[in-house]
Amino acid sequence: MRIAIGCDHAGFALKREVAALLERCGHEAQDVGAYDAEPSDYPDFARRVGEAVLSGGCERGILVCGSGVGASVAANKLPGIRAALCHDTFSARQGVEDDDLNVLCLGARVIGPALAGEVVRAFLSARFSGEERHARRVGKIKAIEEEARRGAFDLKQGRLA
Repeated sequence: MRIAIGCDHAGFALKREVAALLERCGHEAQDVGAYDAEPSDYPDFARRVGEAVLSGGCERGILVCGSGVGASVAANKLPGIRAALCHDTFSARQGVEDDDLNVLCLGARVIGPALAGEVVRAFLSARFSGEERHARRVGKIKAIEEEARRGAFDLKQGRLA
């Protein structure tokens, strides 16, 4: 599987460890930066990972920042990206199986390399179940995104459009 992987400065060290794990597991890591620990901004890398997934160049993405929260928030602004912060294997697996999660977010200041490896393995080994209730719910998420594209949530004179 080809995986886009990105981080800000706070996630740089853990991203390197995760990228090495991906390679050892037979996956191809497409590193979109940061390429060092100099201060950088997680939204830039969330966008790059999201674009790699949305373009079809990568099947999934992994983002690492200090807490994982900012990267998750930024990645979810891209329609079609379903990113989640997971620091346990159940959430990573269930997020894919039930919610068709396509970007995993990790907090380098929260999770260590060993647990991060387990979470990444769970995320990558899981597949969307396609069960009717889960497909229906993901369909509703996609409908919200489509409404947003059409401007349904734009504020006009203090009210939603």
